[in-house]
Amino acid sequence: MNKFLCLLTTVVFVACSNQSKLEEEIAQIAVTVDVSRFEVAFSEATPKDLPKLKSTYPYLFPAEFSDDVWFSRMNDSLQKDIFKEIQLQFRDFQKEESEIKSVFQHVKYYYPNFESPKVVTVISDVDYKNRVIYADSLLLIGLDNYLGASHKYYGGIQQYIKKNFEAEQIPVDVARTLAKSKVPSVQSRTFLAQLVYFGKLYYLMDLFYPSAEKNKIMGYTQNEYNWALANENYIWRYFIERELLFSTEAKLNERFINPAPFSKFYLELDNESPGRLGQFIGWQIVSSYMQNNEVSLQQMLNTSAEELFNKSKYKPEK
Repeated sequence: MNKFLCLLTTVVFVACSNQSKLEEEIAQIAVTVDVSRFEVAFSEATPKDLPKLKSTYPYLFPAEFSDDVWFSRMNDSLQKDIFKEIQLQFRDFQKEESEIKSVFQHVKYYYPNFESPKVVTVISDVDYKNRVIYADSLLLIGLDNYLGASHKYYGGIQQYIKKNFEAEQIPVDVARTLAKSKVPSVQSRTFLAQLVYFGKLYYLMDLFYPSAEKNKIMGYTQNEYNWALANENYIWRYFIERELLFSTEAKLNERFINPAPFSKFYLELDNESPGRLGQFIGWQIVSSYMQNNEVSLQQMLNTSAEELFNKSKYKPEK
């Protein structure tokens, strides 16, 4: 027994040492993080400054909107209040900029051709479904979505959604948006295809932002993540015994994939469970596949859901 513990300790030490060396290597990768605070520039502007703003940020001024729309926005009391609240939270953006830089460095390590996009912070009118938008050379971040879950602006939003409206979630959402651009879209309507898609997404997010806690990658609280881990075997048996993996029933997405306050087993434990447990299981399947197969990251991403599952040897502990 002592020999086994000694061997296990050695393996863990070597793995941690190798991980530390990798992180040191990644930290040396040269990337540029160019952050432009559009919401600051707009809040300080007067109508005569509008032509210059439109010239500097043409992508933020759709041609179908007349200048009167922007003049009105400059004088809007709600917009001024939102800006004031953003300034209280993000007057200094250095911490977030440092974390975003780390994400960019990790993306660059795994995708050498990656070019850092220009980061532009904006007021999005709490468009929480599009908190971060990535389009090749641009990364837009709606800072009004990160003022704290208990903020007055989020009073009408359900808790399971607004729990992640925290500043620390910005680099996680940046990693998610960049990872989403790398994961091939779902090619099948099966429940398994949905599981594996999200498994690939979270696996890539974890590579892009490894300093984040696993529950943050999932968008879970620590208690929700602990519940998922503790009940992993039960969740998996439920999927298998009811032959759900190859089902194309649309309601399965509503029950186990889409954002929701809880997952729907139609049992008493539903209210104890977090939502999106299918996504959680997908991450475990993909992680198992990568542990049990010597394949590159790109090979994994291009592997079909069925083949990946068959070769994953996924079997949660009882």
